[in-house]
Amino acid sequence: MTLFAVACAGVYPALHTGRPWLDYWLFPYPNTMGLWPNFRSPLIWDVFAVSTYATVSALFWFVGLIPDFATLRDRTTNRFAQHMYGMLAMGWRGSARHWHNYDTAYLLLAGLATPLVISVHTVVSFDFAIGIVPGWHATIFPPYFVAGAIYAGFAMVLTLAIPLRKLYGLEDFITTKHLENMGKVMLATGLIVAYGYMMEAFGGYYSGNQYEAFMIKNRMLGPYKHFYWALIVCNVISPQFLWIKNVRTSTIGLFICAMFTNVGMWLERFVIIVTSLHRDFLPSSWGMYHPTVWDWSTFIGTIGLFLTLFFLFVRFMPVISIFEMRTIVPGAEVREEQA
Repeated sequence: MTLFAVACAGVYPALHTGRPWLDYWLFPYPNTMGLWPNFRSPLIWDVFAVSTYATVSALFWFVGLIPDFATLRDRTTNRFAQHMYGMLAMGWRGSARHWHNYDTAYLLLAGLATPLVISVHTVVSFDFAIGIVPGWHATIFPPYFVAGAIYAGFAMVLTLAIPLRKLYGLEDFITTKHLENMGKVMLATGLIVAYGYMMEAFGGYYSGNQYEAFMIKNRMLGPYKHFYWALIVCNVISPQFLWIKNVRTSTIGLFICAMFTNVGMWLERFVIIVTSLHRDFLPSSWGMYHPTVWDWSTFIGTIGLFLTLFFLFVRFMPVISIFEMRTIVPGAEVREEQA
């Protein structure tokens, strides 16, 4: 999901630089003119943060699949598929040495990916935080964006896992306990996000800055107030139902909460960007933003790209890790016998 989301997210900055055919200028590649990107630009920070995130995520994803590719290579009867899975398995034979190297590499990548999640979303939040625009210039953005990313990520996992679990009969692998734990994580991160909203509003009031105060008032009572209050309902009110155990253990209840969160996190980005820019310091530059057909086409197209990549993965790759099931299930049987 992370890889496909990064691929879709990359569409937006690529198109909005104005000259997408020159996007390779953003990378510090050797050239005859000796030119380098401006490393003080947040756009360059994004390039490094997102490309590092995508690289480590791809390695983590691929390394985790190597034993499963070997299983598919050995079991498939299609000659072409054997060659493809054989290349992806990279000569895996399941020897003790292979398992030792695999466990070491997988552990290192997991350890690297964990702080990377924090650093990437912190860098992305700096894109806004270093600006002087009211609504962006806030020190709370880094932890607020990290919590929001985990919150939205778990909501998206539930959005994909619940239908997939039902359609493919994966109830024995993705259990109710797994879904309940994801609901608990959503509740915890949702409370952090709600705290961020409250502190943002309090900061605008307590700062004594008339522009910050106006920004908060404009969000709540201005022409885009419906988006702001819809955001509060989706991201603050709806996760409170996750305090109820029956909701956390209900696939329908979790799916509805996850969908509310998906809409709410989209609205959060809309509110941060549009309501902060449409009325800035000079009333002469005020204006209203209305999405064009090209905006909607890009948005819908990225959703289609994500679903296409996701369905291709489900079709050709293991949905549930095969080797992890082999190691977990026998252990569970032994424990049951001992009990």
